[in-house]
Amino acid sequence: MTDLSYEARGRRYCDEDIYLSSQLREAFDVALCHPRDAQALMDRFDVVLVRNSGPVIYYPEQYRAFRDHALATGARVFNELTGKADMAGKQYLVDLCRAGYPVVPTVEGVDDLDRLPQSDAYVVKPKFGADSVGLRILDPTQLRGIDDRDVLIQPHVAIDYEVSFYFIDRTFEYALYTPDPAQRWQLRAYEPTQADLDFAQRFIDWNGMRHGIQRVDACRTAEGTLLLVELEDLNPYLSLDSISEQRRLRFVRQLTGALSELAATDLPGR
Repeated sequence: MTDLSYEARGRRYCDEDIYLSSQLREAFDVALCHPRDAQALMDRFDVVLVRNSGPVIYYPEQYRAFRDHALATGARVFNELTGKADMAGKQYLVDLCRAGYPVVPTVEGVDDLDRLPQSDAYVVKPKFGADSVGLRILDPTQLRGIDDRDVLIQPHVAIDYEVSFYFIDRTFEYALYTPDPAQRWQLRAYEPTQADLDFAQRFIDWNGMRHGIQRVDACRTAEGTLLLVELEDLNPYLSLDSISEQRRLRFVRQLTGALSELAATDLPGR
């Protein structure tokens, strides 16, 4: 399930999915469909692989119908529909922050601003946004006048770089980082320390997803601390063009194995 026409800032989603589908075709019979067509077609296939379908905010009714049908029929969906992170909105950032996890400090309204570190600027983002749609950076005087329904508020944190950790079925595959925070999608290979991997694995374990691709996005603060920015567990962009050919082929092999394992599981009632 992909939208090859979706245009993302700084990325070409279509290239990634054309490549990935061409590789998976070596092991499976593969068909590509738009998210709006998925519900009508999914019963004809063993597994639905959700890829770069764009933010579901652009087709909420169709996505809801797809999700409801998949849950009702027990369809094999990769990523499985149990995600507690971006798949369900961004409320988890507030919940994890309250629970003491290493997350960028996050509250859900101006009445809770005293829970945040003081900052010269604040990031305001929709709870159900994606790809920075609706994101605003405001100074403290501007915050008081906003409509804070269904938004999150975070301090604008000074960082050295952003780093992303990519997992298949809860197993780490590779990491990439952004040397220049102003160029989010200019990525380079990153060799994580054991402490880095422990950080990322903690959120993968929290989410509890058995089948799927997850991307843990974090930032390295000026003090050297890693903080979670988001856990993408619906359709994470993989930046496959930013990793070596060897790692890219290994990722395809791992994904092929994960999909084969999921396809071999029994559906409910069969």
